[in-house]
Amino acid sequence: MATEIERVNRRREARAAKLRTIARFIPVLKTFKPAAYLLAASWEKQLRKNTALAMVRGNKPPGAVRDRAEMGIAILRTITRAIIEDRLSPPTVQKLLKVLIGDAIVREGEIPIREAFRNLYGVRPPGFMLISPTKKCNLYCLGCYADSDRTEIKLSWPVLERLVAEVKKLWGARFLVFSGGEPLLYEDQGQTIMDLVEKHDDIFFLMYTNGTLIDEKMARRMAQSGNIMPAVSVEGLREATDKRRGRGVFDRILQAFEHLRREKVFYGISMTATRDNAEEIFSDRVIDFFFREQGVHFAWVFQYMPIGRAFTLDLLPSPEQRLRLYQRAWELVYNRHIFLIDFWNSGTATHGCISAGRSGGYLVVNWDGTVTPCVFVPYSPVNIYEIYSQGKNLNDVWADPFFGDIRQWQREYGYGKNMAADGPVKNWIRPCPMRDHFEDLYKLLTRHRPRPIDDNAAEALADPEYYRELVEYDRRVAALLDPVWEENYLKSQAGGSQKPG
Repeated sequence: MATEIERVNRRREARAAKLRTIARFIPVLKTFKPAAYLLAASWEKQLRKNTALAMVRGNKPPGAVRDRAEMGIAILRTITRAIIEDRLSPPTVQKLLKVLIGDAIVREGEIPIREAFRNLYGVRPPGFMLISPTKKCNLYCLGCYADSDRTEIKLSWPVLERLVAEVKKLWGARFLVFSGGEPLLYEDQGQTIMDLVEKHDDIFFLMYTNGTLIDEKMARRMAQSGNIMPAVSVEGLREATDKRRGRGVFDRILQAFEHLRREKVFYGISMTATRDNAEEIFSDRVIDFFFREQGVHFAWVFQYMPIGRAFTLDLLPSPEQRLRLYQRAWELVYNRHIFLIDFWNSGTATHGCISAGRSGGYLVVNWDGTVTPCVFVPYSPVNIYEIYSQGKNLNDVWADPFFGDIRQWQREYGYGKNMAADGPVKNWIRPCPMRDHFEDLYKLLTRHRPRPIDDNAAEALADPEYYRELVEYDRRVAALLDPVWEENYLKSQAGGSQKPG
């Protein structure tokens, strides 16, 4: 008799197979648009049906089940519109449906490999990896979390190649993220990031980039590969972007958008919310400019973290701003069906923190080989060069006790908990151990003593004022957001129409 895991895996395989079938008929669906809309509507109807059943079972907070479904619907509608409006190149359509949606999201990776990992370690493997292949950048942005500059520090091509190969072979992952530095500046042994993307066409890549190196030729290469989605960094509109990134950068970004739009790449934006721009970035003016006028398909939003170059707690969005950002982010997802993911406020859809190699989550490998639990937790217990020199692999990195203790913290906080059997989970609106629970993370940092990846991280860790102010900030945020979690997520009844906010 099949186990529940086997039944779930069979359903995932069947849905992915259906997507592959749909992908073959895209030319017909683009010609006969009513059929395309009907097909998308049927998928949305099934998703809502599954959501209602999940809420009745009561295993997860009902509000979180609803958020996860609405995020899925926003992604579905975004891709459907882009295909029907002929805004994506044929290779991009195929890779979006087969690799990103089918393999990475629906199947959650290569199922036999995932199950082999589960049999070995008792949990599912990470879902992806973030690699910062180079520290080098052609800009010098204020408050850069990576403290990037023109320094030529980079991963060697053989190590970069091996990382991608092991993500597939050991974790079964079909999604990978590039950050930086500026990834498009990476070059080693005559090889570039786009060479890697083209070689591994069974992986879908998300690349955070400043956009200034995306010319017509680069955009065409992305469109032809089809398996990369660039997220171009902006701070809002021209004034805010140029203030942080340098005069004239915004206009260069608009030129990049023009190239990406013409070549029909699946591109988006990345924004950082600070105390200075928190009221602007989700405004109708900003959202309409990028999504309607510039044709972006998605937005990734991060809230300022007090790490990196010239770090300061003064730029943290205030607790009140965080509440407004939370309300507005989900309003845009629920009401306008915009593909917008906020690294904190979307924690309800991801069931909390995804760092430290959590099941379905990720680890970070930096330009010098340091491995950290998250881009915003700049402390490394291991170095990939040392791991490989010892004949070990990514699974040995994953098994490091520092990462393991963070995953244990995530479980105790509520990830993987069955509410029907184990009781309520803690607040996924403030899921981050670094920024929302620094008192807890500091204990783990003290216990394991991972190495700070730069002088900024060392300075922050040694500063008692930094600790005191961040812990106090966490308490103020909790006082404001915990009642929202209780009311909107734990008390909300299955089948209700209440939305976050």
